[in-house]
Amino acid sequence: MKKIAVVIPAYGESSNIVDLCKEILHHYAHADILIVDDSPDLLTVKAIKEFAHPQVTIKHREKKGGRGSAVILGIIECLNKDYEYFLEIDADFSHPPSQIPSLIKYADEKKIDLLIASRYLADSKIINWPLSRKIFSKCANVLARVLLRVPVYDYTNGFRLYSHRSAVELTRTCGKLGNGFIALSEILVNLHYRQYSIGEVPTIFVNRIRGESSLSRKEIWNALSGLGRIYKLKRRLSK
Repeated sequence: MKKIAVVIPAYGESSNIVDLCKEILHHYAHADILIVDDSPDLLTVKAIKEFAHPQVTIKHREKKGGRGSAVILGIIECLNKDYEYFLEIDADFSHPPSQIPSLIKYADEKKIDLLIASRYLADSKIINWPLSRKIFSKCANVLARVLLRVPVYDYTNGFRLYSHRSAVELTRTCGKLGNGFIALSEILVNLHYRQYSIGEVPTIFVNRIRGESSLSRKEIWNALSGLGRIYKLKRRLSK
């Protein structure tokens, strides 16, 4: 079995986090898990400390730094150890831990540097997502594909597997254009145009966020402005 590091960005996930760690280790025992927690309280930290598993650690940040910066920081923290792959996964069970072994097997056999568990392939499914989110996500990904020209369909799902060499590259070149979800597209552009291999496999995405999901004007603006910055990066790297 390949030894992997699993990075989980977390915000207010104290009720989920221990069960998620158990699920990950059940499906892939050769994983070390690092949670990067931006919660305003220490409940997630407390839950992990009480869990006290030797393969699970947590890093708490005093201020919310964004999902993208949490993943990059987590990978940086793990780079000095002997991991062959680095996995990022959401803390809310949106992504199935049961898929981890097949992701590693596929990436290893195909020699893929970045493997995306994609929501937008023929055999993929999205469950329990509000219509507004479905429309916004689909439109954002189509626009990103037209502008950025990376040959994938899902630019923004945070269920990804990185080879060691691509993890080194992304910590060197990414995290400069935005700290949130826009960092996922920044990573794609940096790796693709620097000749790293990228692939996609189907996945099942299950929305587990409590209550109604609303899409704000600020969120739309941040996504569009971030996409504009990444488009400039793409033009520079593709010259």
